[in-house]
Formats: sequence, C-alpha cells, structure tokens
Amino acid sequence: MFYRENGQFKTSYRADQQILPIAQDRVAMGLILAVAFVAVPLLASDYMFQAILIPFVIMALAALGVNILVGYCGQISLGSGAFMAVGAYGAYNFFVRIPGMPLIPTLILGGLCATFFGILFGLPSLRVKGLYLAVATLAAQFFADWMFLRIKWFTMDTPSGSVSVSNLQVFGLPIDSPVSKYLFCVAMLAVLALLAKNLVRSAIGREWMAIRDMDVAASVIGIRPMYAKLSAFAVSSFIVGVAGALWAFIYLGSWEPAAFSVDLSFRLLFMVIIGGLGSIMGGFFGAAFIVILPIFLNQFLPLVLGLVGIEISTAGISHAELMIFGGLIVWFLIVEPHGLAKLWATMKQKLRLWPFPH
Repeated sequence: MFYRENGQFKTSYRADQQILPIAQDRVAMGLILAVAFVAVPLLASDYMFQAILIPFVIMALAALGVNILVGYCGQISLGSGAFMAVGAYGAYNFFVRIPGMPLIPTLILGGLCATFFGILFGLPSLRVKGLYLAVATLAAQFFADWMFLRIKWFTMDTPSGSVSVSNLQVFGLPIDSPVSKYLFCVAMLAVLALLAKNLVRSAIGREWMAIRDMDVAASVIGIRPMYAKLSAFAVSSFIVGVAGALWAFIYLGSWEPAAFSVDLSFRLLFMVIIGGLGSIMGGFFGAAFIVILPIFLNQFLPLVLGLVGIEISTAGISHAELMIFGGLIVWFLIVEPHGLAKLWATMKQKLRLWPFPH
C-alpha cells in the first residue's frame, strides 16, 4: 500500500533511467543519508565508531570493489587483500615522500597503484577462468606479502615492515577524532558507491555482465573480452586500493603486511557471496553480516546464556561465536544462494504488489 508507483509517470528518457525511479526509494535514500551523516555522528559513542562503524564503512567499500570484479564480471579473485595492501603502501609512500601531500590525492594515488597491480595480475584472466583464475590471483597475495616484507624501500627501511601515519588533514581540517574519521570514510563511500552504480549501468557495465554470463557469446556480438576483463580488474582494484588506504590510514594508523593477509581476501569474498553477487547493495549487506554480527554475538551471547543459567568462559564464548557465525553463513547460502540483496529485492517486489497475491 505504501510502496506503489501509481501516478508516478515518466515523461522523459532521463526520468525513466534514473538510479532510483520510484519516489519512495528516493525518500528512503535521503533518510539513510541523513541518518548516516547527521544522526549517527550525534548519537554514536567513540566505541561504536572505532569498533563497528568505521570498519563497516571501509569493508563495505572494499566489498563494493570486489563485487564489480566477481559479481558483475564473473572473474573470481582471491587477491583482494593484496590490492588493499598495494593501495595502503602506495598511499603511504606518496604521503611520506612528498612534503605537504594532501590526503585525498594520496588516497587516489594509492588506488591508482592498486589499479596497475590489479591489471598486471588480471592478465591471466585472458587465458584462464574459474578456479584457475582464482589460483592466479592468489599468487598476487603471496607476492604482495613477500614484496612489502622483503623490499625495505616500500616501508622506509623499517626492519619489520611496520609503518604509521599521523597528522591527517582534509582541507585544513584535522582527521583525528572518531567522528571526523567516520564522516570522511562515509563521504568517500558515498562518492565511490555513486560512481560504481552509474558505471555498472553504463555500456561498460553491460559488457561486464555479458562477459560474466557467456564470454564466447559476448565476443561474437562484438564485445572485446580483453578490454572488458582488464577494465573490471582496473576499476575493482582502484576501489579496493582506496579502501585499503582508508583501512591503513584511518582505521589502523599503524600497520604491517600481516594486516592484509589472505584471510582478509577470503573475508571480502564471503562478504560478496553472502551479500549478493552483482548487486551494489550486496556489498553493504555482506559487510554488515561479516563485520557487525561477530561483535553482536560477542556482546550479547553471554547475556543470553546468563538468562538461562549457563556459565561459559571467555574462550568458550569465542568458540561459540565462531560456530554460530559459520552456521549462519551456511544457512544463508542454503536458504538464499543469491545473497541477502536478493531477499531485499524480493521483499520490495512483494511490497509493490501487497495486498494482492499476484
């Protein structure tokens, strides 16, 4: 009843092709942005910013980049952690070696470093696919771990590879408080998500999806597989590289190569699969599931068990958290293999038809 487009007429192609063609969606998006930029900074605590909100925003951005490659272009990648590491260390070198380097150009340059690295390791996608491509991209992870640990130039000759940044500023405003860090990350996420949404709706986005569905048929109708696949690697690596620079500069502050291990690559891939392949919204759902749910279980599981009279140790809570988390992942993949974004789309479609059954 409340989610109908009756009376919402489109009188131009531009109105028909807008990102949110239904007025209710535009209102909902405006409310979400108002909550993210106004309500959350006023109401959330420092713990919420540091432990939940900032990691969620940055991981949502990284999952967005991975989804472009895996979900829209169909190229399986296990090297996302390496692309984040290249973005982080590339931005660090620009920030340290160039005096007075602004933060936003530093992040963009770090993303460009990850772009070239992604194109380099995306070249095997021209010959192999599937699990073979996954193994080829996994080589990027091992190469990045070796490079940043053994080549001391990238880490300013520090023995352990650990580096740090400080005195971050944007347009003369310091980025030192949890609120300012959160707002900066949310602004970056909003801009890049808007660009990604428009990109997947463009001609290059349709080429990615054609390659994903059947690359041989796509090449028959005139789509260049080399251009489509490498452009997907480039765009995805840029977004993931910017997310890696934000993860290092804003969230960690001080980091080493182990911060971008293969475990991070698998977490990003799980975010995309659980959130929904080929969906911009899926990156947000997947990041919320992977980042927020373990913290929620860790905080509320002792309370629930205490109500039923069960005493459990800290180690037991940690193990129970992993068991419940893994079980929920399996359950979601069985119930809805297309991800949480598909459940969201199905619910919206039912709201458009309610109260009628069809």
